[in-house]
Amino acid sequence: MARKGPASEARKILLWLGALTVILALLLTGGTLWWGANPAPKLALDLEGGTQMILAPKVEGGTSINDDQLNQAVSIIRQRVDGTGVAEAQISTSGTNVVVALPGNPSNETRDLIKASANMAFRPVIASAPGQATPADQIQPTPAPTAAPTNPSDSNWVTPDIGQKFQAFSCLPPVSEPDTGADPSKPMVACDLSNGFKYILGPVEVPGSDISDASYGLQQGAQGATTNKWAVNLAFNGEGSTKFREVTTRLNGYYTVNPQDPKSQFAIVLDGQVVSAPTSQAVITDGRSQITGNFNEASSKSLADKLKFGALPISFDIQSEQQVSATLGTQQLEMGLLAGLIGLALVVVYSLFQYRALGLVTVASLIVAGVLTYLAIALLGWSQNYRLSLAGVAGLIVAIGQTADSFIVYFERIRDELREGRGLIAAVENGWKRARRTVLASKAVNLLAAVVLYFVAVGNVRGFAFTLGLTAVADLIVVFMFTHPTLQLLARRKFFSEGHRFSGLSPDRLGAVPLYRGAGRFRTPDDRPAVAKKNIGAVAEAERRQTIAERKLAERTKANDASQDQATEGPDSKVSVKAAKDQD
Repeated sequence: MARKGPASEARKILLWLGALTVILALLLTGGTLWWGANPAPKLALDLEGGTQMILAPKVEGGTSINDDQLNQAVSIIRQRVDGTGVAEAQISTSGTNVVVALPGNPSNETRDLIKASANMAFRPVIASAPGQATPADQIQPTPAPTAAPTNPSDSNWVTPDIGQKFQAFSCLPPVSEPDTGADPSKPMVACDLSNGFKYILGPVEVPGSDISDASYGLQQGAQGATTNKWAVNLAFNGEGSTKFREVTTRLNGYYTVNPQDPKSQFAIVLDGQVVSAPTSQAVITDGRSQITGNFNEASSKSLADKLKFGALPISFDIQSEQQVSATLGTQQLEMGLLAGLIGLALVVVYSLFQYRALGLVTVASLIVAGVLTYLAIALLGWSQNYRLSLAGVAGLIVAIGQTADSFIVYFERIRDELREGRGLIAAVENGWKRARRTVLASKAVNLLAAVVLYFVAVGNVRGFAFTLGLTAVADLIVVFMFTHPTLQLLARRKFFSEGHRFSGLSPDRLGAVPLYRGAGRFRTPDDRPAVAKKNIGAVAEAERRQTIAERKLAERTKANDASQDQATEGPDSKVSVKAAKDQD
C-alpha cells in the first residue's frame, strides 16, 4: 500500500496544476489550428485601433430628439455591443449623433445589430411563399377584398397593391429593399433572409417594447431533462402578456385545424425584416414563450440579443464609417510592458536578496501565474472576444506586487516557526496554516474591489478591474497548487532541511533557539531568539505582520513572564533587605 503523506499530496497537487495548464494550452493550440483563434491576446481600441461609426438618428414622424431618448439609445446600443461580446467599445454622443468605436474589424452580425432600429414588432402571418420574385410579365392580379378585415390575420388585409408587391418582392439576391418605415396599423411585405421566404404580414399586434426579457439555452423535454436542442426564451410585461395570449389563442386555432397553415405563424419583425417566424403550437397565457427550431448556440444567442435589445426609442442610419488608428499606439504598449518588466525584475532582485534560494520559488511562482494569466486572456479573447486595453495592462502590472505579497506572508510565517525552534517540515505546515487565512482574506478583498469596480465603472476602467480580479484568482491557484506543494517537497531536500546559509531558511541566521540545547538543557522562556543584527529588520517586520490575536497572545505571555519574574524576585528582595539590616 502506497504511503500517503504531505509529500505525496504535494506531488499530486502539482500534477493537477500541470494537467490544468496543459489542458488550457491544448485548447488554445487547437483553437489556433482548427477554429481560427489567435494565440496572442486581442488588443482593445486604444492599442490596436478599430472602426468608428457615426450613427445619425432617424425619428418616425419627423419629431425632434430629446436628450432622454438619445441617452436611452446610447445605453441600449451599449447593451447590444456588450451582448455580442465585443469588449472595450467606446460609445458616446456628438450633438444629436451617436459615435460607436469598436476595436478591430467588427463582424457583419455586429454591424447589423448596431444598425438595427427600434422598429421591432410582432405581426401575424397572412401568407408566405418562397422568396424568388415573380417576373413582371407573369404577375397575376390580386382580387380586391370582399369585406373589411375582422382580425389582424384576416386575408381581407391583402389589397391588390399588397398582392402585386408580394409577387414582385425578392428575398433572394438581389434582395428587395426592406420597408423600414412600415405603418404599424397596416399590412406589409417582408423577407426572412435566413430561409429566403417572403411574407404578407398583418398589422402590429405586440410592439417590441412589451418584451421584458429574452435569453437562450438548451431546450428541456417533457420530463424536465435537458435536450441538445437550442431554444430562445421570451418574456413579456403585463400588457404584452395579455396581447400575446390573444394572439396565440387565435393562431393556435389555425394550427389545430391545419399545422401547415401559414396563418398559424407570427413574425418577429426588426427593421423591416423578419427575424423569425415561429408557429404558435400552444396558447401562451403567462407571457413566457419559448421559440424552438433549427437553432444552434450562435443563432439562438443572436435572436435572443435582437429580442432583448431591439427596443430602441429611435432608429439610426450609419452616416459615416471609417477606420481609426490606435489612440495610444504600440509605443505606449511597449512602455507599459517595459514598466511591468522593471517591476518584475525589482521583485525578483528583492526576493533573491531577502530570501536567497527561497526567492527562486517566488520567481517560479510568478512565471506559473504569468503563464496561467496569459492562457486565460488568450482563451477569453477567442471565446468571449475579450480585448486587453492599456488599463488592463496596468492591472496586470499591479498584480505582480500583489502576487509577491502572498509569498512574502507565507515565507515570513515559516521563518517565525523556525525561530520558535521547530524543524523545517513542521515550520512549513504550521506556517502554511497561519499564512493561508491571511492570503485568503487579502485575495477576497482584492476580488471584492475588482467586482465592485467592474460593475460600477464603464469603459477602460472595467478592463483594469477585470485583469485585477483575474490575476487575484490566478494568484490563489498558484499559491495553493504550486507554492505550498513546492515548499513541502523542498523542505525534504538536504539543502533546505539542514539550513544551508544560502537557503533562506537557516535557523542559525534567523536566530532560532532549539528546544533541546544539549548537555541536558532545554529551551526556557528566557531563551529569546538571538537575533542577528542584519535580521533585526526582518524580525520587526514579522512582529508588524502579527494578527491582533497573535499580538494579544504575545502581550499576555509577556505579562505572565513578568509576573513570574516578580514573584521569583520578591522573597529574594526581602532576604536581601534583611541581610542588609543584619549587617547594620
